[in-house]
Amino acid sequence: MSPLSARLLAYIVLCSALFTLVAAGIQIYTDYRQEVKRVADRLGVIETSYKASLSRSLWALDHKLLRVQMEGILSLPDIEHLRLEIYPDSEIAMGELQSDGEIMVRTFELVHEGRESYQLGALTVTASMDAAYAALQQKLIVIFSTQAAKTFVLSVIILWIFQVAVTRHLGAMAAYARKFSVDHLDEPLRLDRAASDRHRSDELGQVTVAINQMRERLRDDLERQEQDAREIRKLSMAIEQSPSSVVICDRNWNVEYINTKFSQLTGHSIDDIRGQHPAMLGSDSLSQKDRQQLWRDVRTQVQRVGVWQGEIHSVRRNGERFWEQVICTPIRDEAGDPSHFLILGEDISIRKRYEQQLLRQANYDILTGLPNRMLALDRLKLALAQARRENQLVGVMFLDLDNFKHINDTMGHDAGDTLLVEASRRISSCLRGTSTVARLGGDEFLVILPGVVGVDSTEQVADRILHTFLPPIQLGGQEVFISTSIGIAIYPTDSDSSGSLLQNADAAMYEAKAQGKSSYRRFSPEMKELSLERLQMESRLRRALELNEMELYYQPILQAADSHLIGAEALIRWNNPAMGLVSPDRFIPLAEETGMIIPIGRWVLNAACQANKRWEEATGQCLSIAVNVSPRQFRDPGFVEMVQQALSENGIPAKRLELEITERLILDNTIETAQILKRLDEMGVRLSVDDFGTGFSALGYLKSYPFDTLKIDKSFVRDVMTEQEDAALVKAIINMAHSLSLEVIAEGVEDSDQLQFLREQGCDFAQGYFYSRPAPEADFLLWVAGHQQATV
Repeated sequence: MSPLSARLLAYIVLCSALFTLVAAGIQIYTDYRQEVKRVADRLGVIETSYKASLSRSLWALDHKLLRVQMEGILSLPDIEHLRLEIYPDSEIAMGELQSDGEIMVRTFELVHEGRESYQLGALTVTASMDAAYAALQQKLIVIFSTQAAKTFVLSVIILWIFQVAVTRHLGAMAAYARKFSVDHLDEPLRLDRAASDRHRSDELGQVTVAINQMRERLRDDLERQEQDAREIRKLSMAIEQSPSSVVICDRNWNVEYINTKFSQLTGHSIDDIRGQHPAMLGSDSLSQKDRQQLWRDVRTQVQRVGVWQGEIHSVRRNGERFWEQVICTPIRDEAGDPSHFLILGEDISIRKRYEQQLLRQANYDILTGLPNRMLALDRLKLALAQARRENQLVGVMFLDLDNFKHINDTMGHDAGDTLLVEASRRISSCLRGTSTVARLGGDEFLVILPGVVGVDSTEQVADRILHTFLPPIQLGGQEVFISTSIGIAIYPTDSDSSGSLLQNADAAMYEAKAQGKSSYRRFSPEMKELSLERLQMESRLRRALELNEMELYYQPILQAADSHLIGAEALIRWNNPAMGLVSPDRFIPLAEETGMIIPIGRWVLNAACQANKRWEEATGQCLSIAVNVSPRQFRDPGFVEMVQQALSENGIPAKRLELEITERLILDNTIETAQILKRLDEMGVRLSVDDFGTGFSALGYLKSYPFDTLKIDKSFVRDVMTEQEDAALVKAIINMAHSLSLEVIAEGVEDSDQLQFLREQGCDFAQGYFYSRPAPEADFLLWVAGHQQATV
């Protein structure tokens, strides 16, 4: 028997006994009261039945009848003793009191009723309660016996039912609970009873369901805990392996945790800084007071806004400084109150250097270190604003290096860069501290002179600049002389806006160049018209190809000995509706300066090849075509492919195309130049040195490059009959060219005497007004037809 069953049995027996006692007591008391009532009722019956007869017998003094009547009463159950008291002084007693127990006595008066009432006597009846007590005792034994038997049987039945219906299931639950653990959460509790709705709704079923629900919740909680643990481990690993430094402080901003990145970034370990305030780890460039104030501001910002972020100049343990991007946020508990503070940091030293570099690149010229256009314009606006407040003058000087493109093209970009650096140094050396010199781009410089006393002071600065350019510059072991042209505009005399001042100074600079370079000019109103004209020309030039305003003129090239036509040179003309026919001398320099020479040169090459193909079809002659190539066009990365494409698209043999390259280009003794010339020569394209003798001496380079022809500049041919030096120079060029197996073309032949001189010197070819001026294609073909008829 289980302890629970034993206790249950004890409780059943005790409760049954108590119930039996109470029930038996109530029942015995009830029966006792019934017995007492029965005896009392019997006495009452005796009084009502015998009172009248005894009164008559006593009135008649019939003692015999009295005795008979009293014996009759004494014979009744429970009546033990009778005593008849006869007034005034006699009595009759019958029976004996045998009981020691409780008795019941009833006395009633005997009265004769007549005309008057007479008290005859009184009868006292004594009844015994022994029979009632005996019956009560018998009932008590029966009741207790039956109740005890019933209690025992009922207890056994209840105990068996409890054992089957409850105790064994509780034992199963106890056994399940004893082995219940996190390792057995997949096994539910099952009781050995039918799975019915009645069973599921009772207490055992509810407990079973509750235990299984608890098991499922525990299993879900464990799964969530495991998932949370995995997330925590993952977050911990992420924090530990984070590329950003992580510091966790308590609510008083004392360091509790740092990750590996923080240690790597600062050199501090957790033992070094645990319990310290982050202000103790700040930059040594700030005082302790400033660092504490900084972190007080951080704390205030975090409390008010919930986050602080900014850049801090921190210091490593070894004293090295670095820039750090810092974000501070609170870690809140379930009540929403900050329990910790998270500080994320990232080393942005490289980014800061890049920002400073970008800031410098955005405001300063990389090559010279001078302010660039944007910064120069800002400083000019500031200078003008200050001049307006203080009623002062501001001088603006626009500088452009003379013949820079020539040097850059002939000696290479490295030499050009060196020249720009030296020019910027020389210009800066002529200025005082408050002045600004900036590089606007290319070989253009801007000088801002704030607070000038008068116009004369700007001209004095211009004189100093021109003077400082007099000494030569060493470029690649060679002395090069360079000069500059300067345009000057004065605020507020010439203009009161920065844009207009620049335009006016630019216009004055172009006027200085037009006056012979290496000089300066003050702005005058008429210069603005020239600048505007140049601007308009540039704008129209950019649309000239699109509007088909470009056209080619052709000048024939003939053999000097017999005037046999061998080809023609293509010369570009610009026929603009507003400006009329514009000569190359006006727009080619502008095209080179703006970069338009690349698409213009491509159009010239294609148009010349197309025309050459048409000549063959029209005349039946295979004439050559000569095309001028500018240095900028020559250095275009796709130049060789462009030439090859023009030849292939028009079906012209490469030997019929001759490219005329300026003398200054071949002085650029670079690998790229040699490779381009070699590729053109391998294609079969003829190469010619144009305007030979007008530039630097290029004799040493002729044998290094695969040239086919030299063209003598017309300035030498024009005076061969009048100037012995020119005649000797032309003769020397022809002899030198022939010694190098080069053919010679003389330009600018205008009369027969010049032609005869060239024939005598053995010149191979000639071209010039003596034969024909440059003419459009239709006029050129008419000239070709007439020349053929004249030579037949």
